Amino acid sequence: MSDLITALGLALAVEGILFAAFPDGMRRAMYEAAHSPSDQMRIVGIVSAVIGLGVIWLMRQFG
Repeated sequence: MSDLITALGLALAVEGILFAAFPDGMRRAMYEAAHSPSDQMRIVGIVSAVIGLGVIWLMRQFG
């Protein structure tokens, strides 16, 4: 459970840094995401989840 909370904290920290460093770029990215087709968003979400799980698996095996 502590790994999950740590991961959520890291995600929030990275997102906060991106918004602080590149506010206009993040605004454009959010606009593009909001206007993307649902199918494209679903595919991006699935690919991101699979990559994330792969990174977790690799770190648990070799880290």
